[in-house]
Amino acid sequence: MDRLHLMNVFVRVSEEEGFASGARKLGMSPPAVTRAVAALEERLGVKLLDRTTRYVRTTDAGQRYLEDARRVIADADAADEAAAGVNAEPSGHLVVTAPMLFGRIFVMPGIVDYLNRYPGTEVSALFLDRNVNLLEEGVDVGVRIGQLPDSSMRARRVGFIRPVVCASPQHLHRHGMPMRPEDLVDHPIITSSAGNNAVDWKFGSAVRLPRLKPRLVVTTNDAAIEAAVRGLGITRLLSYQVAPQLASGELEIILEQYEPPPRPIHIVHREARHGSAKVRAFVDLLANKLDADSVLN
Repeated sequence: MDRLHLMNVFVRVSEEEGFASGARKLGMSPPAVTRAVAALEERLGVKLLDRTTRYVRTTDAGQRYLEDARRVIADADAADEAAAGVNAEPSGHLVVTAPMLFGRIFVMPGIVDYLNRYPGTEVSALFLDRNVNLLEEGVDVGVRIGQLPDSSMRARRVGFIRPVVCASPQHLHRHGMPMRPEDLVDHPIITSSAGNNAVDWKFGSAVRLPRLKPRLVVTTNDAAIEAAVRGLGITRLLSYQVAPQLASGELEIILEQYEPPPRPIHIVHREARHGSAKVRAFVDLLANKLDADSVLN
């Protein structure tokens, strides 16, 4: 059998963690999928998958091969698109990831525009408050907030955000305006465990702030915003997360002069020898939308 076909079958079974579900995704029969994986293992001389009656998992060798197979398939797809011409209509399945709230506010409108513009495309959106490994999890495009580690990913900077401390006017009227970070110990603190909004707030090396004990800990940023708007206390979030409340006057930024440096926002995507039309079109569309958004600049 064709080696690229075998790789594609193996990748799909690995991602679906099952032969039957992989077969459904591929439009093949389960016996044909089983034969393809067996032929690939025989060709390589290694066991790629552990099979039980309850699950299918990649072996250590299978996990390494899975990453390489994804790269080979992506390069082959990109080469096909390049041969068809750089102006070929984007088509196929695109997987996109972003932080949860950022994805809902800023990325989803771009996804909808992309799908409306290119009817031959499909998108899976993973909005999660953790860094998704694009290669290991089969993701084409990701939005990253903060400094990027060195990697083989291509990156395009599209804006900045600021970590801001904020409270409602009602709370500040009752408890007074904190003038220094040290004053926060006298206020109820609201923290969110989503993303990296830890209670260990940093204000620069010159400030020695005792570890704050939160009055309220929530699991979503939306909940922290709601509690702050209702006047419970002071919270720290990213500027884009509270932009509507700041614009409406429901929240006010405090201790602005002590803010750490802004954090960059990048669109990242997997490296390939040839630019993928579906990836290139989505990155260009999303970058243009984010570049033009005043909240991120």
